[in-house]
Amino acid sequence: MAVYTPAVQRLIDELGKLPGIGPKSAQRIAFYLLRAERVDVLRLADAIRSAKEHVSFCQRCWNVAEGPECEICADPRREAGTICVVEEPRDVVAVERTGSFHGRYHVLQGAISPIAGIGPAQLKVKELLERLQPEAVEEVILCTNPNYEGEATAMYLARQLHERGVRVTRIASGLPVGGDLEYADELTLGRALEGRRPVEG
Repeated sequence: MAVYTPAVQRLIDELGKLPGIGPKSAQRIAFYLLRAERVDVLRLADAIRSAKEHVSFCQRCWNVAEGPECEICADPRREAGTICVVEEPRDVVAVERTGSFHGRYHVLQGAISPIAGIGPAQLKVKELLERLQPEAVEEVILCTNPNYEGEATAMYLARQLHERGVRVTRIASGLPVGGDLEYADELTLGRALEGRRPVEG
């Protein structure tokens, strides 16, 4: 026999599909939403709907955008010859908060993970390589997370980029191994960017 009504159970099930949300958290969020004011819940639903309808990915760097290009790619003041490669759009925000980088970005939309069945073909690697010559890229900073997947991704990219004669650097230590960029404070991430080092191919 079902414990919750079908509508409540459906809400819990859908919330449980979100990353990092287990069954207990899904129940807590569901009942929070049920207790909240109708106007607040509808505002949340409208924000989700609006984001899904208006936000896509930049045609150049694959960051989130509300048009063909993101604000960073569309900014003529950015240094076009330097590209910082990150795994996810949230990593762009983390790097931007440091104020230490003034070039452009490329978002891979993930990292190489054989266990999860993610290889270079599932990432935006081809799109990165296609940008090098038209944009006269001189340096690519590999700013992937300092964990197993991020390191594997950085090593793969370094080989591909060296073959094309591009200077390749990797963010320096200062970030904890196994950590994620989005949780790093501005000072730590800023120092890591400033102390980046060449990557041997």
